[in-house]
Amino acid sequence: MSVDHEEFNRKLIADLRTHEGQATSGPFVGRDVLIVTSRGARTGEVRETPLVYTRDGDNLVIIASKGGSPSHPGWYHNLKTNPEVTLEVGGERYPAIAEEAHAAERDRLYGAQAALMPAFTEYQANTTRKIPVFVLKRKV
Repeated sequence: MSVDHEEFNRKLIADLRTHEGQATSGPFVGRDVLIVTSRGARTGEVRETPLVYTRDGDNLVIIASKGGSPSHPGWYHNLKTNPEVTLEVGGERYPAIAEEAHAAERDRLYGAQAALMPAFTEYQANTTRKIPVFVLKRKV
């Protein structure tokens, strides 16, 4: 991850926390963005990642697109290794479990997000990998 990308994420996270989950500047104004806090797959270090999401009933859905890159984003590996995460959404913070969706469920959830955010259609077209989808379920 480049320094510019890390700085962008730091500023976005600060903005989201200051404004109850609403971005007030930049490309994410008006978009649904959450912060997922996970543990690094190799390091065990705490990682915070801002991501756009959609809702599926009571669950939240995130997509490991990495802009259509041929490789998965780092957070994908973190969630696969350490699925217990903390979510910050709309000013609320709570524990959740990240479960990767497969087959028809994956396709349905990906299609729903792509319908709302057409860039996701382009991301899948730009790569040969099947872009993973995660369902985030509030821990009870």
